[in-house]
This record gives sequence, C-alpha cells and structure tokens, in this order.
Amino acid sequence: MFKKLLELKPASIIVLASLLLIAIAFAFREKKTKSGSRYVKMIVYGSLCIALSFVLSYIRLYRFPQGGSITPASMLPMYIFAVMFGPTAGILAGFAFGMVRLIQDPFIIHWAQFLLDYPLSYGALGLAGLYRKNIAISCLIGGFGRFFMNFLSGVVFFGSYAPEGMNMIVYSLAVNGSVIGADTLICVIISLIPQIRNAVKQAEKMAA
Repeated sequence: MFKKLLELKPASIIVLASLLLIAIAFAFREKKTKSGSRYVKMIVYGSLCIALSFVLSYIRLYRFPQGGSITPASMLPMYIFAVMFGPTAGILAGFAFGMVRLIQDPFIIHWAQFLLDYPLSYGALGLAGLYRKNIAISCLIGGFGRFFMNFLSGVVFFGSYAPEGMNMIVYSLAVNGSVIGADTLICVIISLIPQIRNAVKQAEKMAA
C-alpha cells in the first residue's frame, strides 16, 4: 500500500516541505497580525490541501492491471479547497498540484497530452467549486472534469494500447472511468459522513 509513497523523489520531498513551510509561515503571520486576510487563508489552505492530496495519491489501495490505482480519497482535499474558495482558486490550486505530480512521475509524449494529463486534468478538480452547497455533488463535478480531460488524452494519444478489436473511445472510457470513477466514488462516500460534512462547513466559515 505504501510502496509508491516510499519512492518519492528528493525534488518532490523538497516541494512538499516547501508547501508545509509556506502554510506554517503564513498561518503564523495571520495569527501575529490578526489580519484575517482571505488571501492569506487561501495560501495556507491551498498549500496544505495540495500537500495532503499529493501524499494520499501515492498510497495505493488497489492497482488496476491496465494502470492507475485507487487511493484513499486523494482528491478530496482539492475538492474541499475549491468549495471553500471557489472555482478560480480551485483551478489554480489544481494546476499547481498537477505540476507537483509532474515532478514526481512525468510521462509526456506530446505537448497536448501534457496539457490534458497534468495542468488541465488536475486543474479541472477546481470545478468542484462551481457548486458549493453540497460537497458530494461538488466531488462529482470535479471528478467528471478530471475524467473528461484524461478521457480525451486517452482517445487521442493512448488509443493504440486498446486490445485488438476494441474501439479506442470505449477503451479510454473503460480505463479512465474505472480509475477516476473509483477515486471519485470514494471521495463522495467519505464526504457523506456527517463529521466530514460538518468539518467542511466549519472550514468554509473560517475561510469566509
């Protein structure tokens, strides 16, 4: 389960440590100045959510034979951040998260594939902020956004991996639907836990 987590590159560890230090520094600054700036809170929560999502994304509950794995709700912190601060901030945080993932595990065969699989795919998680009344629905929106970007990448650039006789659209739908769908479903289930929902609402009030 934790094997992939133990393979973190030094550069990834440095980035994670930097995010945590930024969060601590800004949190201390906010407490010291008592400014309560929404911008400062955005940086603090954003840094923490990116770091937490990154760590969770390298804990594998199950690995699919065709690639990809189920994680313990690794996308949930990003969805929560988008719900707290809105879609624009969520998309920017998603872009940043995608770049951190790129540092750790790059796989690029074309510039368009890079855009679809990294900044656009993870940036789409921020679409969860479009609907902020129900965190479960927010997870579904953000999950679909990520799925759509990876689906396009799969059709255009990875269709050749489809088994003989299988349509590339069906192949991409099956692969990305199973991987991202499973991760999204776990996020939805966890978000329905009353304690989690209450914690998100409390975090929203703090952010406001």
